[in-house]
Amino acid sequence: MQEVDNIIRILKEAREALESKDSYKLKNLSDQTVHSAAVYQDSDNIIVAVIVYSLAKIIERESYKRMEGYDFFYKILIKNLDASVIFLQKKDFEKFMDSMGKIRNSINQIEGDLSTYIKDIFYKAGINKAFRLYEHGLSAEKTASLLGVSLWDLATYIGQSTVSESHLNEAIPVKDRIKLAKGFFK
Repeated sequence: MQEVDNIIRILKEAREALESKDSYKLKNLSDQTVHSAAVYQDSDNIIVAVIVYSLAKIIERESYKRMEGYDFFYKILIKNLDASVIFLQKKDFEKFMDSMGKIRNSINQIEGDLSTYIKDIFYKAGINKAFRLYEHGLSAEKTASLLGVSLWDLATYIGQSTVSESHLNEAIPVKDRIKLAKGFFK
């Protein structure tokens, strides 16, 4: 696992943002984690990025808090965020991953519509974070593989964005590239 101290900081700040219902801060923390995930191609950073982003989307929806099962989900969420930090501090990465898994698995224990809504948020968060990794220069195939999303869903998301039309990856202006290409053939 890369950048353990950074993940600990992200999780602690995410816990605080969750309590203060600050979805903007959660999204920002998730974006910070995506950068590390892109650099190290580390699945632990990716998992944290998806969970933190999902939490931002969940707390934005006030109606979820009134649904049956929300209190159960929130209780397990807080317990496992705290446990994750403790396990990382002890360098027990297996138990850390177990705690992260318990957050996602708690969704399966919720009855009714809330479970479906939260599962959908987690899935879409995975696609969103896959897109962010793609923007950082990872191939679509590698990104989809790291996040466990289908290449088809990621490609659809990429196709709806303007990243394919952007100049993020353009290192040399078009006119200069044409001059270089002409120079090769002289």
